[in-house]
Amino acid sequence: MENKRKNLKRNQLISFFITLVIIAVVNIIGGYVFTRFDLTSEKRYTLSDTSKEILKDLNDYVYFKVYLEGDFPAGFKKLRRETKEMLNEFRVYSKYIDYEFINPSESTDAAERKETYDLLYQSGLNPTNVSIRNNDGTSQLIIWPGALVSCHNQTETAIDLLESQQQGQSSEAALNASMQNLEFKLIDAVRKVTHTKKGSIAFIEGHGELDENEVYDITQTLSKNYNVNRVAIDGKVDVLMRRNETENGVMALPNYDAIVIAKPTQAFDEKDKFLIDQYIMHGGKVLWLVDPVAVTMDSLTSQESTIATDLNLNLDDMLFRYGIRMNKNLLLDLNCAALPIRTGQMAGQAQLEFYRWFYFPLLQAANNHPMVRNMNAIKADFVSSLDATTMISDIEQIPLLATSNYTKVSGTPVFVSLSMLRQKPDQRMFPSKSQNVAYLLKGRFPSLYANRITEEIADSKEMHFKEESDPTAMIVVADGDIIRNQFKIPVGTPLPLGYDQYTQNTYGNKEFIQNAISYLVDGEGIISIRSRELKIRLLDPAKKSDTKIRTSWQLINTLLPIGIIVALGIVMSLIRKNKYNKKQGNKPTRY
Repeated sequence: MENKRKNLKRNQLISFFITLVIIAVVNIIGGYVFTRFDLTSEKRYTLSDTSKEILKDLNDYVYFKVYLEGDFPAGFKKLRRETKEMLNEFRVYSKYIDYEFINPSESTDAAERKETYDLLYQSGLNPTNVSIRNNDGTSQLIIWPGALVSCHNQTETAIDLLESQQQGQSSEAALNASMQNLEFKLIDAVRKVTHTKKGSIAFIEGHGELDENEVYDITQTLSKNYNVNRVAIDGKVDVLMRRNETENGVMALPNYDAIVIAKPTQAFDEKDKFLIDQYIMHGGKVLWLVDPVAVTMDSLTSQESTIATDLNLNLDDMLFRYGIRMNKNLLLDLNCAALPIRTGQMAGQAQLEFYRWFYFPLLQAANNHPMVRNMNAIKADFVSSLDATTMISDIEQIPLLATSNYTKVSGTPVFVSLSMLRQKPDQRMFPSKSQNVAYLLKGRFPSLYANRITEEIADSKEMHFKEESDPTAMIVVADGDIIRNQFKIPVGTPLPLGYDQYTQNTYGNKEFIQNAISYLVDGEGIISIRSRELKIRLLDPAKKSDTKIRTSWQLINTLLPIGIIVALGIVMSLIRKNKYNKKQGNKPTRY
């Protein structure tokens, strides 16, 4: 008996030391071999390869000041937790990530709080007001769901962590969309504050495009991350391209990573078209924001009706050659923005009433491409439809934006009248299905001027003519107004792009333009992170409000775990008792 006890004790000690050795070996191996396991179905805690590469390349500290600290509602607490977990995930791949969570409303002094709020607003953060129910009724809480990111002594970059709530979207869905875009927003901020070399963008002038005031807000926004210029081509060879002499001869390179053609109203001459074509052939990228039809709201300010006619920009053959046909029509959409109409004046202020204006469609994502995924509706202004041509097989044609399934297509010329505002909306007026109004084109584009120019121009070293492009991309949108900001009335200062001062709604115009430029200039890597999808798992509101169902689940969740533990205890007790009785039965009888 004594030997059995010694053997048992020795075996226990051996097992203990073997366990310690295994744990030590696993930790030593773990120090050299990095492995993480994400057991969530949507890989919630797995960073993209692009994010990992950016983080591993860091050689200086990136500091996050996150203003999501305080006594928040449950939804914002979840956003705070997800943000902290994402930043902790960043720190796994880089020791140069540091952060702190700050409560901007911590001070009890109202003047000090206001000073803090003003500083945050000037830094680029936007507050949100949340109604909270308590014993005294309802109170308003100001939350700053954003972060300021800095590196070295550079200017801090502001990021909004909360997505704006779309029309008809629940607050839970909006918070879920915010959490889906967390990785993209945070890693994009890291990239912006650490990259010393900025990409370059040029707004083209000389064909009646939007002036610098009309694109002021987006220009200022893009200037934080890119070098933005305004250039007129005027037939000059060196405006869009530069020629560098190398050992292998003269090499032509684009002067800009991307160019923006925003709402031209005058025809392009062949020389400017040729220079844009060759810019594309040498790898240049273009954001086309072009109206196929000539009509504006300005023509309806002094009269009740106007005629919309074809707008000849001399670009149809060029875009058709690249894979897009611009249709000469106007789209009316039942899902549209409101138009303010002055109905009188009271106390020195104009009285406005809002009517649905079907020529202001609210565009939605045409597919799940990362550029438009989880994006708020985009406000358009007299938009036309686009069709992808089938003559070029090497070009990938991806629809980005579209109208709703209640659309009416009107071919030009179109009689546009404000009398439509008095009509009661009827779905039967909109018989057409969704119409695509924006496309992403990528691949190798054929030149419009292949086999059309003289041998002298084709062989010219100065021109460096190419008949087929390097792999490149362009985005075509059949509306130039989506990049134009409003002006504050009566002051006339530019307002943020996408903000409607009349309805107080903020649309997704700015985000779309930013994503489009990011895709064209920075490539697919960063923007592809927006494809992350997190499943929202919420309780059924109908069942949650049913008292019987709610009570039943509360009892199940409370009593079932206790019952399982009690049952396991009884089973284990019976097993031990049965085992003891068997041992007792095998002992020899002593006399």
